[in-house]
Amino acid sequence: MGRGLSVLLLSGAMTSLHAQHSPTPKHTGKLGKTLTETEQAWPERNPKAPAGAPNVVWILLDDVGFGAISTFGGLIKTPTLDSLANAGLRYTNFHTTAICSPTRAALLTGRNQHSVHMGLFTNTGGGTPGYDGYIPFEKATVAEILRENGYNTYALGKWHLTPNSHATQLGPFNRWPTGRGFDHYFGFLGGATDQYFPVLWEDTKKVVPDGKKLFSTLIADKAIRYIAEQKSIAPEKPFFLYFAPGAGHEPHQVDKYWSDQYKGKFDQGWDKYRETVIENQKRLGVIPQDAALPDRGPGVKPWESLSADEKKLYARFQEVYAGFLSHADYEIGRVIRHLKDLGQLENTLVIISVGDNGASKEGTFEGTASRNYAPDITPEERLKKNLAQIDLIGTAYSRPNYPLGWAQATNTPFKHWKQDANSEGGTHNPLIVFWPNRIKDKGGIRNQYAHLIDILPTTIELTGAKVPTVINGYPQAPIEGTSLAFSIDNPSAPSRHHIQYYEIMGSRSIYKDGWKAGTLHVKKEPFDKDVWELYNLNEDFNERNNLASKYPEKLKELQDLFDAEAWKYNVYPLKDGTVPQKSLGAFDNRDRLVLYPGTLQLFEGTAPPIGGRSLSITADVNVPAKGAEGVLLSIGGRTNGLSLYVQANQLWFAYNNGDEKVYASSAESIKPGKNLFRVDYNYEGVTGAPTGPTGPGTAVLYINDKKVGEVKVKRTLGGGIGTYESIEVGQDVITAVTDKYNVPYAYTGNINNVTIDLK
Repeated sequence: MGRGLSVLLLSGAMTSLHAQHSPTPKHTGKLGKTLTETEQAWPERNPKAPAGAPNVVWILLDDVGFGAISTFGGLIKTPTLDSLANAGLRYTNFHTTAICSPTRAALLTGRNQHSVHMGLFTNTGGGTPGYDGYIPFEKATVAEILRENGYNTYALGKWHLTPNSHATQLGPFNRWPTGRGFDHYFGFLGGATDQYFPVLWEDTKKVVPDGKKLFSTLIADKAIRYIAEQKSIAPEKPFFLYFAPGAGHEPHQVDKYWSDQYKGKFDQGWDKYRETVIENQKRLGVIPQDAALPDRGPGVKPWESLSADEKKLYARFQEVYAGFLSHADYEIGRVIRHLKDLGQLENTLVIISVGDNGASKEGTFEGTASRNYAPDITPEERLKKNLAQIDLIGTAYSRPNYPLGWAQATNTPFKHWKQDANSEGGTHNPLIVFWPNRIKDKGGIRNQYAHLIDILPTTIELTGAKVPTVINGYPQAPIEGTSLAFSIDNPSAPSRHHIQYYEIMGSRSIYKDGWKAGTLHVKKEPFDKDVWELYNLNEDFNERNNLASKYPEKLKELQDLFDAEAWKYNVYPLKDGTVPQKSLGAFDNRDRLVLYPGTLQLFEGTAPPIGGRSLSITADVNVPAKGAEGVLLSIGGRTNGLSLYVQANQLWFAYNNGDEKVYASSAESIKPGKNLFRVDYNYEGVTGAPTGPTGPGTAVLYINDKKVGEVKVKRTLGGGIGTYESIEVGQDVITAVTDKYNVPYAYTGNINNVTIDLK
């Protein structure tokens, strides 16, 4: 795979570089009984960056296909990225892993996803090395390396690499961003967040947003502040900034100012979009001149066959997505302008991966305005519900994701999409490299094969940094990527990254010197029944001509190579997500949870799973003589959830499944003094349903074991209750489960504790 740089970085030349937790250096002065007899000396405790080392900014967008943004021929305007590419380089043959956490782990460590134990997500692992979600300390992040080389380090935005067992207010924090080399962090730990009311952490402290600024704006503000502070305090030091906005992962939410700029721009539909974009890409020189579009994906309807209502709805979905990306580009632009204003931009290396995978296929054929639709909803019902909510798409009252037709369009010129590790559509993303002081070929095109594990060694080489043999006491394993620095001054240089495997949920492929073999795994089917395809990407870059039957020997060679790479990098055993895998959590094997006042945002994933099952919630409270009101326990928020609260001297229970809100209230008034308020939720469906609203249920209210109210719930929430907000005791923060009160609606009496019993 061309690992010469890996060997160089870890060779004996690096052994003299001290790691952060090295022993205290020997005193080099002379000691006496008094200061006049003493020769004082101060050890150099802070590493110095190489002379002239640039600032480094890595930007990673989310769920963006190759044909989305204007920089690579798309119809979504990204003037900031355009300007960076026009003054830098466009890499046209760059690859990701096909899904988010594996991409991020591989990018930040310069090692393959399974090699750093991130075969999928931190919460889906199981007990095998390639999937447990615990990135080894022997495989340092770029932040850990650069901090040892005199850099200040900052991470902003999406992380999605902290195991569930660590992702509470108690930590441990050694696998949070600040535990993996970043001086400061501001963002969300999970895979997605609400853009208006994001789940925010600063370093390891919880932050409650006020809903006044979108997430991309918040992290741009914070980046500008971090840079200003750093250049004020230590102007001689370079910094490393990892900027990972949620755009364009669902929910696609943005102010109408941005989405309305695209009003009517997509009325021509996804078929015309693909035709326009592929011609734009040819003119830009980012794809071959003889490229042709692959066939429309299975199930994607021709635009002209759609009804007027479908066209109106689907165009609106894409307007919002486009506005979402343009807004993110604007916020990136604010950070870039700040660097220019400080006189830092000329010596800043900016590397941008436009997407952590291809366009998302998760929005269904009709799109989703809300994620709370029943799992068995018909396409006709989904369309009807989407149309009823069309004016909410993009607002804080929506959780939108666009239809599959737009995923295919924004993936132009490739087939397939996110999750499909067998296909260029899942793994082929644009890359931009910008550094005014270094890049002379402004606006140049580079076609060398590259993978995101190459970005770390590229950065190390360009900055002149050195990789210690030991970091924080851990001997370091070799870096697995290949530096791209050789290509900056030589557009015709041959590729040096020769072999690369891919695997996500059983779909897998192997690349070697322009040849590629892969298989799209069908879930629940035996892996040995998967059908492999073969492509010569040197002649057929977007996989239109399957050569498996023509060259069976080549196919077998590549299959054997995949097998060898899979054993080498912990890919085996293969998993397609259909066999439940135990993932360590903060509340393993606990069916009772006793919570105390002040508990704030105990997130699902770290909290016990409460969806799709029966449960009881009991609040042990003291009611003052004058009465009290407020929330006793809330789970979730505006999107979905439940709340036990006191209002107008009555006990209330609100259940919000996204489609409807139902209420039970006590038929009698609450008496002062010590009270036990309880709601029993009796689920009538199949216990353990993992996602989506499930079967019906009944909520029964009790005051001191006396039944006082009851309500029937048509559909019980499964997984995903309050994904962005979750459990709070004594208040309901961020957004309210019900419109019967305003947040935080803190309880004005005294809560001793609240107990959740799972059944």
